[in-house]
Amino acid sequence: MNKIKMFNINFDNITFHDLLEFILDAKKNKKKTYILTCNVDHVVQTTKDKEFSEIYSNADLVVADGVPIIWASKLLKKPLKQKISGSDILPVLGKEFEKHEITLFFLGAAEGVAQKAAGNLKIQFPNIKIVGCYSPPYGFEKNEEENKKILEMIKNAKPDVLMVGVGAPKQEKWIYKYYKQYDVPVSIGVGATFDFIAGKVKRAPVFMQKIGLEWFWRFLQEPKRLWRRYFVEDMKFLTLIFNEFIRMERD
Repeated sequence: MNKIKMFNINFDNITFHDLLEFILDAKKNKKKTYILTCNVDHVVQTTKDKEFSEIYSNADLVVADGVPIIWASKLLKKPLKQKISGSDILPVLGKEFEKHEITLFFLGAAEGVAQKAAGNLKIQFPNIKIVGCYSPPYGFEKNEEENKKILEMIKNAKPDVLMVGVGAPKQEKWIYKYYKQYDVPVSIGVGATFDFIAGKVKRAPVFMQKIGLEWFWRFLQEPKRLWRRYFVEDMKFLTLIFNEFIRMERD
């Protein structure tokens, strides 16, 4: 696949159709892969978190999650084809998952939320196959017994796609640590996807998503939790874009 390098990250320049083909190939050939959906916060975190940067370096697929990433690619004259957010995968590819009998396992969110999300998806996509849901307790990633239990659940369910929604970079680090052990063709971190589908958190209106203001909508819903992320940490993204311009001029 065509790759575009920005911010020391190799983005795969693909569409949702290409993503589906990747998943089908991984299922057919019984691969063990993981996909990263890269947003502004991820880019900033990779500059200061060596483990997270390593996870990006070894990813099987990296897609652009967010309009600001698409804008940056165009400004840097390396245009990416399409925004592929973790939260859009199920709404966009749900019918294809039904058609190709892609089985899913949901790991994450608060107790009962993943199950509620699965129920709502069944209303929209009656034939979608969700073979397991589990909401792990807080701090599960540090609990060896809890992780053994989760791995057994996943192995027994045998999904084609594992979706992990416990927030970044925790979800990506957990996947990277265990994805070769639980034997699933595709693993992907999906952030607040289960909360959105379950109706626990309202997603930004489509027009705000299209103009790159989904982050602002999320801030308005959880200002205490997200103000520092969006108004302090993620502002470093502007500096990173400037540095990319300088690098381009040198090259």
